[in-house]
Amino acid sequence: METAAVRQARVDLAAAFRLAVRFGLHEGICNHFTLRVPGTVDQYFLNPFGLHWSEVTASNLMIVDDDGNRVAGEGEIERTAMVLHGGIHRAHDRAACVLHTHMPYATALTCLEGERLEPITIAGLRFLNQVAYDDDFAGVALDLAEGERVAGKLGERSVLMMANHGVMVTGPTVATAFDRLYFLERAAESQVLARSTGRALRRIRQDVLSVAEEQFKGLDWLAERHFEALKRVLDREEPDYKQ
Repeated sequence: METAAVRQARVDLAAAFRLAVRFGLHEGICNHFTLRVPGTVDQYFLNPFGLHWSEVTASNLMIVDDDGNRVAGEGEIERTAMVLHGGIHRAHDRAACVLHTHMPYATALTCLEGERLEPITIAGLRFLNQVAYDDDFAGVALDLAEGERVAGKLGERSVLMMANHGVMVTGPTVATAFDRLYFLERAAESQVLARSTGRALRRIRQDVLSVAEEQFKGLDWLAERHFEALKRVLDREEPDYKQ
């Protein structure tokens, strides 16, 4: 019998998958979201490979250990999920939730030489000193050493921009991680659109950036409110995610 905390964790992660589809953050049946199983230090929930994210429910999430072995549930464990997510979960206790996507605008930034996420919008200000960069794309992540390398690149930051690949976004809860994923894509979208005009970016003064960085600290409660609102939409329109 699962505890209430484990059940809620399943529901929240399933909601994140459904919401990713709604916002166009998914890519076919690729990519992965994982969440540390409450009460454990070496197990996480993972989506079975082959399911479209619109098919993910709380009950069909598998439980996998940090070595990539299935502990509970049914389905295929995709190799790159075990390599990348396992590496980050092992290396970073704070990263209870790890979201990996190839979402279009953030990925577009990773395909531009020397490009960095610019703090030119309110959404972008959320990520001051929170983004790490891996500029050394090494192909499909099939080797455990690649997971360790990627985890090292993340360091103490919450977001990793992966050159020519996509993003890894982490957080202590599903709500915090998903909020970061959502606003990261919004910030990247604005930046790509601004760049597309060919005109110079209007940058924010350094003194304002310093103030903004302090303002955005300790606002995880906003992420919780955002996620609760999004789940209410799912409750009305896609209630089967809870099954």
